[in-house]
Amino acid sequence: MKALVLAAGKSSRIASQSGGLPKPLIPVAGQPVIAHSLRWLADQGITDCWINLHFRPDVIRETLGDGSRFGMQIHYSFEPTILGTAGAVKNLESIWDDDFFVVYGDNLLGFDLEAMQRTHAASGAMATIALFDWDRDLHSGIAGGRVIMSKGGAVQGFVEGGNSAVPESPWVNAGVYLLQPSICRHIPTSAFYDFGRDVFPALLKASLPVQGYPIHDYCLAVDTPEALAQAQLIFQNRKMPL
Repeated sequence: MKALVLAAGKSSRIASQSGGLPKPLIPVAGQPVIAHSLRWLADQGITDCWINLHFRPDVIRETLGDGSRFGMQIHYSFEPTILGTAGAVKNLESIWDDDFFVVYGDNLLGFDLEAMQRTHAASGAMATIALFDWDRDLHSGIAGGRVIMSKGGAVQGFVEGGNSAVPESPWVNAGVYLLQPSICRHIPTSAFYDFGRDVFPALLKASLPVQGYPIHDYCLAVDTPEALAQAQLIFQNRKMPL
């Protein structure tokens, strides 16, 4: 299996804690956030990983190397201009010869990717989105896009903007997608494009299936100083397995 780990963004919202580092290199429990994610992906059977770069690309390359210490092969994709979560996928379109994962590089997760694959295959969806339950699952207080999901798991709608009080749904985008290569047809070339705001709503509008996958586990984003402090506290209390 292949994966793209998104690591191009700047650390503007967490600048007071980053020391100038890109967000994925901010340490949690003594290791960069992205290092935890890479080990998790390798343990789940991901052998080839692409990482997109923009802000301070050299320091990410120097820190992570070729991936051998994580048990995988790492490839890098530099973006002179940030392309967004979906634009980064389109930029590597020739790489995707089978279903592949997209993982946000500043999140900490720990669920079963093989189970997500089974759900994805059974649904026939072009995209499957990992979701956590704001009311039940362990998280660091960052509300991503809310997802409205049917009882059968089909995604019915999105509410973007980080609104943590959407009455229609407790489900929050956990920042892990399983995608068919054909999704690249719905992403423009060399343009900033986002999955949550652009691609997924367009798929629903075109009556193309998008599946939700509840992780029932944890999703720790480190987007803000408050979220980073919460993630550190959870590690210290050993509430989250490594």
